[in-house]
Amino acid sequence: MIAFVRGRVAALTLTSAVVEVGGLGVEVMCTPGTLAGLRVGQEATLPTSMVVREDSLTVFGFRDDDERSIFELVQTASGVGPKVAQAITAVLSPDDLRTAIAADDVKTLTRVPGIGQKGAQRIILELKDRIGPVTGVQQPAAAATEPWREQVTQGLVGLGWSAKDAEKACAAVAETAGPVPDVAALLRAALQSLSRA
Repeated sequence: MIAFVRGRVAALTLTSAVVEVGGLGVEVMCTPGTLAGLRVGQEATLPTSMVVREDSLTVFGFRDDDERSIFELVQTASGVGPKVAQAITAVLSPDDLRTAIAADDVKTLTRVPGIGQKGAQRIILELKDRIGPVTGVQQPAAAATEPWREQVTQGLVGLGWSAKDAEKACAAVAETAGPVPDVAALLRAALQSLSRA
């Protein structure tokens, strides 16, 4: 188990950071909020969780220990794997998740990509007694990175656009996002801006 990585940030991508640890570059999968707090060339310490699969070893990195513990806890709910767990930590702060589960707030949980109505109900049922109380720790402003950006960017890259073009398109449509972004509409608008360019 790799509990944390500490070293110079060698590279950043849309979904991961490469941290130089003892001469090795360790790729750490991170949420947009965590990546926003990292800078290439600067030292960083990231609490981590390693997920072992038959065909891969993946290291997930987090802003703090609380976020890591939530990532590990939600995976104990049936039907929640590391990708959905990471999406939960990207969209909801640990306290937002605790509040939603305590209040049986299915609507808040279904904001997370990959979680439907039944999945949200199952998470609430299975984690209600184990999630713990709200800690009251305020997340840094970087946590407010819009999750729609990652979704739109991944959608555009999946359609064959470069990551750089996808980021430009997201920047072009950002002001139309509003308080509750419609990811499908933003993706269409981003595609239109790319076709005009």
